[in-house]
Amino acid sequence: MSEAFTEIVGGDLDLLIIADHASAHVPADVDLGIDPALLHDHIAIDIGVAEVSARLARQLGCTAILGGVSRLVIDLNREDDAPGLLPVMSDGHAIPGNRHADLAERMIRFHHPYHHRIGGLLDAMGSPFILSVHSFTPRLASDPDQQRPWDIGILYNEDDRAARIAIPLLEEAGLKVGDQLPYSGKLLNATMNRHAEDNGIPYLGIEMRQDLVGDAQGQARFAEILGPVVLACRSRLA
Repeated sequence: MSEAFTEIVGGDLDLLIIADHASAHVPADVDLGIDPALLHDHIAIDIGVAEVSARLARQLGCTAILGGVSRLVIDLNREDDAPGLLPVMSDGHAIPGNRHADLAERMIRFHHPYHHRIGGLLDAMGSPFILSVHSFTPRLASDPDQQRPWDIGILYNEDDRAARIAIPLLEEAGLKVGDQLPYSGKLLNATMNRHAEDNGIPYLGIEMRQDLVGDAQGQARFAEILGPVVLACRSRLA
């Protein structure tokens, strides 16, 4: 076991599920200086992602790798030199413990092993396909007037092949789909840029609305909808 990630092996299908922000865990020797209640908030974790990813790994017979620490400890979906690796503010909340934290130590301890393991898993696959799983809050505390009505968003940078396949299928399943919404993969796509786009590996990046996957019923619903869509993308692209 690694403190940098959790690995769920549901089978040997050449499909890797990656969930950068699946955990709210803060190691005992890391002091963020925040109210512990914030660890249940979207600033600390992508709510519902771990559960949906685990369901999909078992449902599809593939592997899922889940980030092992909160994004407030280190953001695994950031480039090695990105300013947001150690957040000192998030949606209006100060993270004072990060102001003088040792970035190099956290990179070596969490960021590097996580991405090294992803690379190793992909290298072992003959024809890999990646599903990147995130979730978004329907309402930002720092911008409460911003409307986020989508059930799911599809993110990509330059490679939109899977997005073009998935969007109509998700709409047919009854979901309100945001194309590059509420975020754009042109801006927030570090893990997929590194492991998928830079290596020509096809991938589907999704953002589920957190209030729709906050309980077991919603998680099961999204896993049931997403499974066939991911397989359709993989069969056409991998």
